[in-house]
Amino acid sequence: MRLLRSYLGRHPVWCTWQVTYRCNFRCRFCGYWHDEMGKLPEQTVEQFAEGSAKLARWGSLLISLAGGEPLLRRDIVEVVRAVGRWHFPFVTTNGYLATKDLARELFAAGLWGVSVSIDYADAERHDEARGREGAYERAVKALEMFSAARQYDWQRVNLMGVLLDDNLDEVEKLIKLAAEHDAYFMIQPYSELKTGEMKYRPRGDGKIGEYLVGLRKKHANFLSNPSFLARYDEALNGGVRDCAAGKAFFNIDSTGDIAICVEERARPIANLYEHGPAEIAKRLKQGAKANKCYKCWYNCRGEVESLYNWRGLVKSLPTWLFDTGRPRVNKECG
Repeated sequence: MRLLRSYLGRHPVWCTWQVTYRCNFRCRFCGYWHDEMGKLPEQTVEQFAEGSAKLARWGSLLISLAGGEPLLRRDIVEVVRAVGRWHFPFVTTNGYLATKDLARELFAAGLWGVSVSIDYADAERHDEARGREGAYERAVKALEMFSAARQYDWQRVNLMGVLLDDNLDEVEKLIKLAAEHDAYFMIQPYSELKTGEMKYRPRGDGKIGEYLVGLRKKHANFLSNPSFLARYDEALNGGVRDCAAGKAFFNIDSTGDIAICVEERARPIANLYEHGPAEIAKRLKQGAKANKCYKCWYNCRGEVESLYNWRGLVKSLPTWLFDTGRPRVNKECG
């Protein structure tokens, strides 16, 4: 009901909260690991508790605790507990530092879900792209550990694949890999906003969206909203206009600075600890009105924007509000 309160109150429902910019990987398609913000002091657990309570004045949010690599923080369990008192915390990780004990502690602390990043079903290709030997093996093991550690049916485990220039043919293999570990699959398209490089952009014949929607119909554990998937080719050929950054979602940096999205972090519009909820909401709305960007189609954008049209909302509600965190896998297809 608190999440519904945010939605009906025209407040954002999704927040990406960067808990650190430090990273133990050297991914070729991401520059966060050498971002200068990784050298700055990070928020304390007490600040996460303070900030979470402040944001709860709007209602509850779906909060993606991201980075960098969140599991580099030794206090990540306490961070999840602080955020989970008011909101729905979700951790996105490369899985390398996951352990059985950590997985259990995170879910016990109130973790709503976790996404483990795997981009290729081939270990060598994944390790090369992620710049770390053993990345694939550790990620698959993390899927296994997180799936086994869930304490409640509503807790989710996802395999998250970044769609690049050379891995469209890997998607169905990754969906099946997720199913083997009782997990959902979600997809995230690369954007040149990450590195400034165009060479990693997904390539297709104008039918990527059609292909992905077809896979979603075939595989019950493919979680991504079909309204989001259907617009992939539009996003790759000119971009999707009318971005809802600041209106439907926003970003908090590891220092507490707030921007309408993560790619606008160099241009913050407020600070979580210096401004009150009403002022933050006001500045987000102003930022949303001034936003003319159409360069990405990240799922933190496309999935949330799907909730703001009736077709996308109808397709999302059964999954987000009523389904359990364990996918009903079609054994014949998966």
